[in-house]
Amino acid sequence: MTAMSICEVCGNERQDEGISCPFCGTTGEISPVGNGPQYKTVNLEKGMPLVAQALSRLDQEISFARMERCRVLVLIHGYGSSGRGGVIRNEARSLLRYMKDQGKLNDFLPGEEFSTRTGSGRQLLRRFPFLKQLHDLNRRNQGITLVVL
Repeated sequence: MTAMSICEVCGNERQDEGISCPFCGTTGEISPVGNGPQYKTVNLEKGMPLVAQALSRLDQEISFARMERCRVLVLIHGYGSSGRGGVIRNEARSLLRYMKDQGKLNDFLPGEEFSTRTGSGRQLLRRFPFLKQLHDLNRRNQGITLVVL
């Protein structure tokens, strides 16, 4: 029986034997399976912070989740009361897009795409089947974002 490890590039389980990761194709570093939570939920709205405070907390929570070897971070940022999307939501997603472009995180998925009906949602669920238990699956919740570390 082959030992399983976690790919340091995409965070998915793969075999130890120098075989490339079936998800991202890398043959890079691996770490043992079983270190840390599979996912963690963070409420960026808690305490009604200013935008700068919420973004600072987002950056800290991503760092903490990495140290804990968490695979997916579920961010609650809310939708905003204007009906057009809140400032924290928009700025958090902009920061996540920047971090992804810089290679500081693997990927992120807006809550409205977290569905078995979207390609990106199905792909995320294939990579991380434990996310099927989340309450927001198929609810098109624009107030959350899932971050793949």
